[in-house]
Amino acid sequence: MKLLQVGLGSMGKRRLRNMAALGEKDVVAFDLSAERRSFAEREYGVRTVGELTPELIAEREAFIISTPPDHHLPYIKLAVENRKAAFVEASVISDGLAELDAAARKARIVIAPSCTMRFHPAVNAMREVVTSGLYGKVTTFDYYLGQYLPDWHPWEDISTFYVGKRETSGSREMVPFELTWIVDLVGWPKEAVGLMGSTMDLGVDIDDTYGIALRGDKWIGTVTVDVVARYALRQFVLNLEGAQIQWRWDEAFVRLYDAETKEWTHVDNPKLAAAAEGYNENITEQIYIDEMDAFREAVAGTAPFPNTLADDIAILGILEAVEGTNRGAAVGRS
Repeated sequence: MKLLQVGLGSMGKRRLRNMAALGEKDVVAFDLSAERRSFAEREYGVRTVGELTPELIAEREAFIISTPPDHHLPYIKLAVENRKAAFVEASVISDGLAELDAAARKARIVIAPSCTMRFHPAVNAMREVVTSGLYGKVTTFDYYLGQYLPDWHPWEDISTFYVGKRETSGSREMVPFELTWIVDLVGWPKEAVGLMGSTMDLGVDIDDTYGIALRGDKWIGTVTVDVVARYALRQFVLNLEGAQIQWRWDEAFVRLYDAETKEWTHVDNPKLAAAAEGYNENITEQIYIDEMDAFREAVAGTAPFPNTLADDIAILGILEAVEGTNRGAAVGRS
């Protein structure tokens, strides 16, 4: 496939690695930074350009858009206008997406928003339990994601890239990133409320913590996302009418408590593929590779991509609804 990689930051480099792992060799990479282009040429052996010419766009079959979130829109628009399929990294800004979604649907152009965690073996194992119907419906869940923002890119100050900006902050970005797989597992919420704010001085003006409560069709769940945790952790407890699922990301286990037998069993103990150098050991490259393979299948028309731009817009709607509340009743001792 003739691919155009847009952006050569951390995620852009990862997508080059993903496509190389999948055997894709015809990749041209675009970035305005000569330093980044030089690195990509040297490390990955790809041709790079500092300008997107009409001739280059015409010859490419699909875009992989890995720019900062606040720069996604013009490249999605460029893809749609030129009838090119596009994969887009995790979104956090909804402005303009609805119009592009309508245009892409009308022209039958594949736009594939990232949904990386849906490819995680633990998430797949939990989905199998929930969808089996063996343990009844979901009743409650509690999810926690904690990371330390300066650990994301230890080689650069967070004030110098998008995670340190209020609109595209790391904490704000991770809310829809996580909700994308959670709603796929438990269903779409009907109500959302939350609290958010700054709990640690990270040297940037962002809300570093989001606490969210969701109500669905006869279920209630909570989601906490922060970027001040000094130990990176994903932890999930999901209750069904006849069972409980527990998942800890760092310990690579998913286990199931059967209320009828009163026994715990390991649903899956996924052995995660190695992480790329410089990343947390639990950030396996394989889920990103699988995600790009799914994009290839969608472009080829052999299988739909598991996430749509309409779904992405709806997820961002939850984020915006939560931010519109940011409320609680005053409490305390007199």
